[in-house]
Amino acid sequence: MATVIVGDSESFEKAMKRFKKVVEREGILSELKRREFYEKPSQKKKRKERAARKRLLKAMKKKRVAL
Repeated sequence: MATVIVGDSESFEKAMKRFKKVVEREGILSELKRREFYEKPSQKKKRKERAARKRLLKAMKKKRVAL
């Protein structure tokens, strides 16, 4: 859970900015969007396969550039 301790002399805007960074870093919003609607197991499998393929292609491209 994302928590931010606000200092005495800290403004609300700064605390809110830090909170947003913590939420982004923990991936809370992306998980919320992913869980907003039910995802069938077959769709979940396809999404994971696409992500794996994307990672593989990215790694291959990076390796090719390094040579």
